[in-house]
Amino acid sequence: MTISAPFTLSGTAIPNDARQMLDQICEHFIEHANVSRVDDVVVMKNDEATTEIRLFGDQLLIDLACPSDQALQTARIILAEHMFYFAGEDPLDLTWSAPAPLGPLGNLHHVTVTGAQDITPHMRRVTFACADVTPFLSGDMHVRVLIPPADRTPVWPGVRDDGRIAWPEGEDELVARAYTIRKVDPATGELWIDFFQHPMPGISTPGADFARDARPGDRIALMGPGGGGRPDASSLLLIGDETALPAILRILEDLPEGSTAEAIIEVMDADEEQPVSSKADVCVRWIHRETTDGQNALRNAAEAAIAAAPADRYIWIACEKEDIRALRPLVKSKGRAKGTSYLAWYWQRD
Repeated sequence: MTISAPFTLSGTAIPNDARQMLDQICEHFIEHANVSRVDDVVVMKNDEATTEIRLFGDQLLIDLACPSDQALQTARIILAEHMFYFAGEDPLDLTWSAPAPLGPLGNLHHVTVTGAQDITPHMRRVTFACADVTPFLSGDMHVRVLIPPADRTPVWPGVRDDGRIAWPEGEDELVARAYTIRKVDPATGELWIDFFQHPMPGISTPGADFARDARPGDRIALMGPGGGGRPDASSLLLIGDETALPAILRILEDLPEGSTAEAIIEVMDADEEQPVSSKADVCVRWIHRETTDGQNALRNAAEAAIAAAPADRYIWIACEKEDIRALRPLVKSKGRAKGTSYLAWYWQRD
């Protein structure tokens, strides 16, 4: 083991193709951590964890090091969940040097609905009361919203032996969807989450359905926060559609005076635009999908903006999966320094 911290854990993964999985880990986590690779050794670092993964024959040897036990358990869960996702239907054996602790997840927060309102025709804001909003004041913006079945006592998730989340099943199955914390109000102990109400009929939208029907007193849970941290930069290019709008608006609101930002945001029409508040010098361009030809208006605008962006401008993009795949090579080809871009797909067409 070549990394050290007060709390450590080791593991061994035996996937169907160890090298391919190592490649997938690098490709994914490069947007979420400082990733370095030398031959068959990968080291990933962020504020909460250092992860070293070594290819050894048909195995991946894992070492985790974290400043706290909660961070260690969270890092194990994140890595395990992603490795099984990458494995798909292929077999994967994952074991750890110490079992996961019993009891509820350390980053599970119980919240209660205090209000809900439509802020545009297709965006609904739900306000939640939380006993401790302190964890949500960090740079991480994303949570998993966990919605229990109606009229049943909730059963909350734990951890499996392999490090994955043990989700309740059957009649206790939870709806789990990723969303952005739009705003945190420490004075009132409340959080805002904006839920896009998808206008396309026949599409399953359990998270949006919850928001549509939410009433004061409804109780759910939030898991996190984690991932999608606010950029630490004084010059930004922000690109996204409705699914990224809560994150873009929060980033703009948090920018200090003296910063500059350009935002390109695609929405259905003018009614879906939202007011932009920021101390920074901000230029916002709205693209109305209803009046543009084809489905590439956002991608085309993004390509032009990326090509014109100064080398020191942080590029943040969140939108549809294929658009991200098309834009990533352009961002990387600009020779930008590591840690000056973030690209994430928030949804997938079809």
